[in-house]
Order: sequence, then structure tokens, then C-alpha cells
Amino acid sequence: MTTSSQIRLAAYPVGEPGDDAYESVTVELPELEEGQVLLRTIYLSLDPYMRSRMSTAKSYAAPVAIGDVMVGATVSEVVESRAPERAVGDVVLADAGWQSYAVVDGRRTRRIDPAAAPVSTALGVLGMPGFTAYAGMRVIGRPKPGETVVVAAATGPVGSAVGQIAKIDGARAVGIAGGAEKRRVLLEQLGFDAAVDHRSSTFVDDLAEATPDGIDVYFENVGGHVTEAVLDRLNRFARVPVCGLAAWYNATSVPEGPDRFPGFMRRILTKSLTVRGFIQDEFAPTHHAPFFEDMPRWLREGKIRYQEDVVEGLENAPAALRGLLNGAFTGKLLIQVGDLPPTLG
Repeated sequence: MTTSSQIRLAAYPVGEPGDDAYESVTVELPELEEGQVLLRTIYLSLDPYMRSRMSTAKSYAAPVAIGDVMVGATVSEVVESRAPERAVGDVVLADAGWQSYAVVDGRRTRRIDPAAAPVSTALGVLGMPGFTAYAGMRVIGRPKPGETVVVAAATGPVGSAVGQIAKIDGARAVGIAGGAEKRRVLLEQLGFDAAVDHRSSTFVDDLAEATPDGIDVYFENVGGHVTEAVLDRLNRFARVPVCGLAAWYNATSVPEGPDRFPGFMRRILTKSLTVRGFIQDEFAPTHHAPFFEDMPRWLREGKIRYQEDVVEGLENAPAALRGLLNGAFTGKLLIQVGDLPPTLG
């Protein structure tokens, strides 16, 4: 028998998820059945969408059931296999969740080539976040040379890729992030043309200065006061891919103030805006193949750069998720659950 440490959902939190939302257990995993593999988790991805899965509110995916292992993508090592397509020692992408070992269907894993890039990138720039940026820009944003693209949460794994794709397409990239250090990262490490601090008392004026010709594409990751400021800068025929609304994920009530919905709809009408929400997997059938051609090539050519924030220890995942939702991290957030295999260490 293999023993696995697991973090399960103990209660649906109201507001920010505290430690009492989780339960840590140790279990013995069952013997493998035909077609299954035993995985040892190396990296666990933490992503903002996890907060919405901790709620019974209607959403695009079912909530995690009370008592179930928290969901999450992982980079894992195959340590036992009864699946013909997977061999012991393979490093794979899986949805194993918040646990140290897992038994899964081998067909629901994808082998990672460690020679192509660090295996952690399968959870970031070469994984779901990178594909989210790619599909949102290719299908909805469609930046043209000379246009201005603005992205919120710009140092995160989605936002950073959005800005760099905009540059590849000949557009001007403006990032919105919180704090001087994140602005520095955007300008000095990720190559954005301008960076604006949404925590600054002069944020609205700074955004206007950074977008003198208005905004043609706004990639929405946040919502809240950031979106309110951006709306006044949108040009006619601007495109708004809506990927996330992190500012409201912990909200427990409707924001105070006047009803701004009529004004928002008026802007859509009078400026001929395209506002399109999306979940990345809807574009997988048409855009996975070009993504896996373009993004690795851009990495090799140095056109795309990325940052990772690695927190060690599965037990630290709850606190790390709270930090993620509060803007405490700069790059792609990973929990290192286990060591890399000796061949990759």
C-alpha cells in the first residue's frame, strides 16, 4: 500500500478561505486497476479559479464536494503503471489535486518532455495559463500592429504571457499590477512598454498617461476599480477578453455604490465594444496544436519569458492560495510537494 497526504475541502468558506476550510488527512491508496497509474506529485499548481470551486454558487464547473481532495493540476512522476501508454519514470501532467500520491487513469495524463523545457512550465507558460493567454488573444483580442493592449494582473502567468504575445504581434503592451516591484518586473524583465500600479493614489491619471491613444484590447483578469478605470480609456471597436475577476472572488455581498451596469452597457453600444468571457478549454480543439508549436518556439527565441514562485510543502498550500488571491506573488505560483527525479534534479 502507498500512503498519501491529502488536503480536502472541509467547508465552503464565506469570504477569504481560512484554515478551517481544509482538512489534512493521510490515507492508503488502493491497488492499481488495469489502465491506472500511481503518481508521485512533484509540483502542484495554484490558480485563482480554485476559489470558485470552493463555492456552491453557479459557475462553469461543479464545486469541490465537502470531503473531496482539493482540485489542481500537477506535474507528477509515474512510480507504478498498469497503463500501456505510461511507463515507470515518466513525468506527466495530471489533475491529481492537493495530494502527495494519486491513483489516476493513465489516459488522463500527458507525458512531459524534460528535454524541451523545465517540467514546471507544464503548469505555467506551456500549460493552462499560457494557453489561456494565447487563446484569449488569438480568438478575442486579435491585436494589430500599433494598437495598445492593456492587461490586469500583468505579472501573473496569464497576464505576463498576454503582454508578451501583444509585443510579438506588433502591439504596445501596458501592464497593470500592484506595487513598485511588480512594475519593475514588467518593464525590466518582461519587456512591457509601460506599467501602472493600481494601488497608487494616482492610478487613474497614470493609466491615462500610459495609454495616450486609448486602449484597443483589455485583457480582463481582475475586475473592481481596475476595470472601472480602463472602461473610460477604451477605443471604439475595442475587444475585451474576460478571463477572470479575482477582485471579487472573496466577495460576500454586492459592492456598494450606484448601479454602474447601465453605463457599462451604454459603452458597449456607443463604442461598438466586443466583450467576451471565455474558459480556455473551449478553444482547445482549434488552438492547442498551434499553441504547442508557437509557445515553445517563442521560449527558445527569447520572445517569451516567465517567472515562477515556488512554495515548498503541501501543508503550505492553503496559506499560499490566500496570498495568491491577495496579490502576494509575482509569477506563476507552484507548490513543490516532492523532489524532482534524480535525472532532473
